[in-house]
Amino acid sequence: MAAFLLGAMLLIVQPQIVPSRPAINSKAETSSQSVQRELLKKTSQKNDFKENIHSNGSCRQLPQTIIIGVRKGGTRALLEMLSLHPDIAAAESEVHFFDWEDHYKNGLQWYINQMPFSYPHQITVEKTPAYFTSPKVPERVYNMNQSMRLLLILRDPSERVLSDYTQVFYNHMQKHKPYPSIEQFLIKDGELNVDYKAINRSLYYIHMQNWLKYFPLDRIHIVDGDKLIKDPFPEIEKVERFLKLSPQINASNFYFNKTKGFYCLRDSGRERCLHESKGRAHPQVDTRLLEKLHEYFHEPNKKFFELVGRTFDWH
Repeated sequence: MAAFLLGAMLLIVQPQIVPSRPAINSKAETSSQSVQRELLKKTSQKNDFKENIHSNGSCRQLPQTIIIGVRKGGTRALLEMLSLHPDIAAAESEVHFFDWEDHYKNGLQWYINQMPFSYPHQITVEKTPAYFTSPKVPERVYNMNQSMRLLLILRDPSERVLSDYTQVFYNHMQKHKPYPSIEQFLIKDGELNVDYKAINRSLYYIHMQNWLKYFPLDRIHIVDGDKLIKDPFPEIEKVERFLKLSPQINASNFYFNKTKGFYCLRDSGRERCLHESKGRAHPQVDTRLLEKLHEYFHEPNKKFFELVGRTFDWH
């Protein structure tokens, strides 16, 4: 009897095994994955999967690669260039599955339905630039696929801020709506307005820290957006290697369009350029204000370089 009681006490006081990943992941991962499995189970019972299988042998599948950002960093150009590869099947529209609650609650089957038809040897890719700066997204992507390969394209943070403003400005102009000057956003009480959302989106090291909680650096390939604009082929070669694709894209797939002022694509004799909304001229900004912007990003950029073990040619 005494031996039995001793054994029972030892079981009670035995220390629990601590998970290798942070505790923040464990419960969330279990609940999220169980919910998604239930959603998939329910939809499969409704024969929804039949709509995702084509007679030619292709089917819709979850992406193996996601372009997670950054907004106004060149994500559309990257996706279009990557689509030159025959082993890439790309979703045409930004899906916003992981960052929009109305989409995420629909479950994985809804997400699959947004993907293109692809063959077993192809890699399915989707891009939603807002993923990079959305706090909930890294954990949600991790819960779906811990082996996901992620593509992140970045530009000089100051230039990205100007592009961010330019896009919103033109969106308002097209709707015949007035929009304040960029100085009204950048300056507050005579100082740089660090609460401006466009500036926050350019604090790359903050958002990168969140992704590195769930994915090791070797699962995230950073594309130099400034170099992609100036000389796209070397950057696309690096992406091919990261995705373990055979080298199919070559220098002849790119040609410089003097009228537009940026590189366009040539595929099987067919030439195409990005939408006219790409490559818009930035607003004229006072030199002293630009200097303030460069100075503000100096330390955050330095922290980012240290975080990823790589430097970029930014101000």
